Amino acid sequence: MLTPKERERYSRQIQLLGIGEAGQNTLKNTTAVISGVGGLGGTVALYLAVAGVGKLILVRGGELRLDDLNRQILMTDDWVGKTRVTKAKETLIQINPDIEVEAIAAYITADNVDSLVQRSDIALSCAHNFPERTLLNAACVRWQKPMVEAAMNSMDAYLTTIVPGKTPCLSCLFPEMPDWDRRAFGVLGAVSGTLACLAALEAIKLITGLGQPLLGQLLNMDLAQAEFNKLRLYKDPNCPVCGGISHPVETAQQQHPVNV
Repeated sequence: MLTPKERERYSRQIQLLGIGEAGQNTLKNTTAVISGVGGLGGTVALYLAVAGVGKLILVRGGELRLDDLNRQILMTDDWVGKTRVTKAKETLIQINPDIEVEAIAAYITADNVDSLVQRSDIALSCAHNFPERTLLNAACVRWQKPMVEAAMNSMDAYLTTIVPGKTPCLSCLFPEMPDWDRRAFGVLGAVSGTLACLAALEAIKLITGLGQPLLGQLLNMDLAQAEFNKLRLYKDPNCPVCGGISHPVETAQQQHPVNV
């Protein structure tokens, strides 16, 4: 149940038709794993934290670089050269001490992905490379957990929500892994921030039942021209990852129905 402090903290969003106090309780009881804690994943974590998602598991190896600071809003200049997820956790707890944050200073690997997904209710795919994304996608399908997939390249971005058994998975979308060098394109902080806000909103919608998530749809964004369009995705019945999955996973909202 919500504490009096939490009711006050989240009072403005509790007013929203589709959230209410029941939806806020569902957010509180949700664990989200976020792969990648950069300009995209860090901003996703921020908006999930202030929305009251009860536990965040941040997964990202490596230290903060000076050229990260044009987009990584959880970081400060004095943290350059130090483990980035540690600072991300510190900042998030300062912003909202009522949530729990676990910082894992490692990349997504075949050895750790299953345990991370099993401990979570929802995953957010924000890693800087496709090998990590494909590992997370396969584990989410394996353990029947929903995943929000968000990626950007220069001024372009895309977003979709994957629910195993109900929607195409990432392997349906990319049968062959794209050749993507994370340092081969420029990054503007406002672009990663825009995508991150939409990705966090997708997770909140899926958790609470607010609005309509991007199920089976890919939102393409050309932010240089402010052009947005949706594409319907093809679910490959022979997909090596999700082809054998026929029953949709229950979302957190379906498991804990929201009464509004």
